[in-house]
Parts: sequence; structure tokens; C-alpha cells
Amino acid sequence: MPESSETGSTGDVTLKRQVGLVSCVALIVGTIIGSGIFISPVYVLKETQSVGMSLVIWFLGGTLAMIGALCFSELGTMIPKSGGTYIYVLECMGPIPAFLFSWTCALILMPASVSAIALSFGYYMAEPLYPSHDCQDETKKKFDMVSKLFACLCILLLTFINCVSVKAATYVQNSLTVAKLIALAIIIGVGFIRICQGYTEHLNPSVSFEGSATNLFSYGIAFYQSLWAYDGWNQLNFVTEEIKNPYRNLPYGILIGIPLVTLVYLFTNMAYFTVLTPDEMLNSAAVAVTFANRTLGPMAWIMPLLVCCSTVGAVNGCLFTAGRLPFVTAREGHMMDILAMVHVKYFTPLPSIVLTGAIAILMLLPADFSALVNYFSFAAWLFYGLTILALIILRVQRPNAKRPIKIPIIIPIVGLVASIYLVIAPIIDEPSLEIFYALLFILSGLLVYFPFVHFGLRIPYVMRPTQIFLQKLMFVAPSSYSSSVEQLGKQLAEKE
Repeated sequence: MPESSETGSTGDVTLKRQVGLVSCVALIVGTIIGSGIFISPVYVLKETQSVGMSLVIWFLGGTLAMIGALCFSELGTMIPKSGGTYIYVLECMGPIPAFLFSWTCALILMPASVSAIALSFGYYMAEPLYPSHDCQDETKKKFDMVSKLFACLCILLLTFINCVSVKAATYVQNSLTVAKLIALAIIIGVGFIRICQGYTEHLNPSVSFEGSATNLFSYGIAFYQSLWAYDGWNQLNFVTEEIKNPYRNLPYGILIGIPLVTLVYLFTNMAYFTVLTPDEMLNSAAVAVTFANRTLGPMAWIMPLLVCCSTVGAVNGCLFTAGRLPFVTAREGHMMDILAMVHVKYFTPLPSIVLTGAIAILMLLPADFSALVNYFSFAAWLFYGLTILALIILRVQRPNAKRPIKIPIIIPIVGLVASIYLVIAPIIDEPSLEIFYALLFILSGLLVYFPFVHFGLRIPYVMRPTQIFLQKLMFVAPSSYSSSVEQLGKQLAEKE
């Protein structure tokens, strides 16, 4: 049976290689471009204090994302397994740091990312019904409730799609990627027209850097905000086992997708400054909507609609990749066995996708967007730096290992130095509870690892019956299941 078939060559239920180059690029672009470019420019400008330095941060953010992605592409083709950072750290540094990453990422970081982006979708959907600028408390309460309801519905719908069909999920991703690029094309197109008309006073190099922040460490938070908008650059490494011809499509997807996003972000920010002054941008809660109201006249309503398309696409991309991490970690014995199972009909890691969606919905309750970004970025770049360090260590430990992609050693060195800066700069410049909570949660994973993973503790009469019940309820089987499950899957497919 061919590799792309629904079962492996040995008759096992397994993930299928269905993600081609176009879908790779769409997954990167679609996952990266979400709510960030419509929210983060305000915060980047606030921290850098000048137009020129904010554009520099956006460029450097794209450069750093490319450096990280190139490091991940070498690791992804050297160790062609799904799971990204988890697998690479496990191979190089052992199970404890790998478990701490999976613990943090699967239960907090990825669901938090899904929740935050979905909440942005909810804001734009609720805005026409209950304007957020209305000062009445009752209106604000309704806005908050309705926005969270829309966010919850978004997560539920996309979780369902990702559970029942990989093809449907990638189709949604490809379609919404086109929609969000159209939205940004409108902004960029208007920006070029404004530049041709001479509205370039805020982009003039002689004045655009005036008032730039002088504290080197204050740029750490600015990087956090721009890198939040770039987050997703490593998502292909979580689905390596589902990529067609990964040695070719993984690096090409990265080399096409990330530079495309960087150019789009730079042009979009320049377009904003052709219409808005820095003070006007700092006072705008929805910079893209303010931009549209100034330039599109009666067609300004289209911008909130397109922003919603953008955020839905980002949520879909996050769910698609986030749902694979618990699957891989459970397969390595670091999480409950049920999470390593695949639906025998749809051939998707349904339990892990459901877990990610459920946690994301729970995270809608507090919904502090700015604190969430700082929490996410600190923990994420702590582990990104650890992954880049793993690449350097593997160069020493396994110098003759097969590397279909081998990048110059200076690239991971620069990436490691940048990661260290991103971890320590906010602590030095602006210590916060979010960073303390992030460290506390990461270390709390040790309380789970040693009894349940290292020593294999099992609670009798609870864990096994619960797993069997969930397995029957979700109609899932281990990914290395025997031919009896294969036959069951075939029979179900024939009945359809």
C-alpha cells in the first residue's frame, strides 16, 4: 500500500502524508498572519517610541523568525519526526527537558495562542453589536460576553473540522490564507497610493528615528510583541510526518513563507503610518479599523470582516499543529496513552485535538491579552533557545549524521544569543508576575514527570478503565494498532 494511503505498509493505523508544498506555505503564512499584525503595531511603537525603530523591530523580528526556522529545518530533516522542539530536545538532551517543554506547550502555550487569537476574532465580531468605546458598564459587559461567545464558537467549529478531516482543515487553511492576504493587500495598496501622493512625513529617515527608546533592554518587550505576530514560523515541524517529501517541502515552505510574511508586515506598517500619526496609532484599539475608516469610506466595513477571516485562519492553523504535539509526546510515553491514538475512520489525532480545543475554551475566561503575550513569549523563547542549543550540541555529538539541510554554524549561534537576550531582557527591564508564573508552571512539570513518567505510577481501577471508556467514546486506536482495526476502518469507509 502506498505511503499516502490510510494505513501504513504494515497495516497500521497511521497519519497520512497529505500536506504538499502549497499547503506548507499556506500553513506557515496562515498560522503566522492572524491577529498580530492588526494589534501588535501599537505595542511595538509604544516600546520603541519612534516610527523608524518600530520598523527596524519588525524587520529584525522577521529575520529572527527566519533564523529560528532555518535551525528547525535542519533539525526537522535530520530528525524527520513530528513534534518539533519536543522531539529535538528529547533526542539531544533527554526526557526531562523534553517533558517540561511538552508539559508547558501542550497544556498552556498552544491552547493560550488559540484562545488569544480566537478572542481577537470575538472582539471584531462583537464590535458592531456592542461598540467597545461605549463607556456604559452594561455595554462593556455585553461586549465582553458576546466576544467570548463568538471566540468559543470559533474554537468549537474549527476543532470539529480538524477532528474529522485533514483535507478539510488544509482546505480551510488555504482558503482563509488567500482571504487574509487580500485584506493586507488592500492596506498595502492604499499605503502605496498614499506614498505616491506624498504622505511620507512619518517615514522620512531624518525624522522617523527621533525619540527612539535609549534603554537597550526595553526593546525586549517590543520584540515580544512583534514575535507574537510572527509566531508560527516553526509550525511545520510539528507535522513533519504528514508532509509529502519533507526533505524538499519543509525547507522550501519555510524559505517562501517567512520572507513573504516579513515583507507583508513591513509594507503594512508603512501603510499605517501614511494615514495615522504615531499618537493616533497609540490611541487606536483596532488600528486596521481606524485605517479603514480614514481611507475606505463606505467600504470600511470590509476590514473587520477580513480581519475575522485572518484570525479564523490563524486559529485553524494553530489547532492543526497544536493537536499534533500531545499526540507525539503521548506516543513517547510522556502523556496519557489516549492522546497517542488516531480515529480509525478519519485518521486524525482526535483526542489531542479535542484536548487542545477544550483548554483553549477554558482560557477564554480570564482573557488578559497583553499578559498572555508576555507569558507566551517568555516561555516560548526559553524553549526555542534550548532547541537551537540542541542543534549546536548535535553538530558536536553527531558530526557525520545525515543532514539533508545543513546551515552555516553562525546562524544557530546568532539565534542562541538572540534567544538569551529575549529571555533576560524583560526580566531586567520590567519584571512581571507573568514571567514568574511561567517559570513556576514550567518547574511544576517535575511534580508530574517523576511519579507518573519516570517511575511509571498508575492509579489502579481509575486510569485504565477511564482510557478504555474514552477510547470507545472517541472511536480511536493506537497509531501502531493491528490489522483488526485496519479492517474496521475499511469497513466503515465502505459503508460511507
